Amino acid sequence: MEGFAALYIFMLAAFTGYEVISRVPVILHTPLMSGSNFVHGVVLVGAMVVLGHADPEDPVQLVIGFVAVFLGAANAAGGYVVTERMLAMFKGGNKKQGSA
Repeated sequence: MEGFAALYIFMLAAFTGYEVISRVPVILHTPLMSGSNFVHGVVLVGAMVVLGHADPEDPVQLVIGFVAVFLGAANAAGGYVVTERMLAMFKGGNKKQGSA
């Protein structure tokens, strides 16, 4: 029964996350992603805690925990990649302005 409760919580979290992100205008996705890297880290730590406390006899808990850790790690890594790309857009080159 605990596995179904974990699956239910996972489904609610996925639905809530989807609803929150889908309501954000596309133009704000990159700044939001770079600004929320700390949230991704917290989610990853929480997923590791859930996976660490999963019952080894219950495959549902193990699968949900593994999926949560994998997606949390991918989300955090993607956030840092997007941040790096966004910052690279604003770095100036060695262009000299004003010369003809």
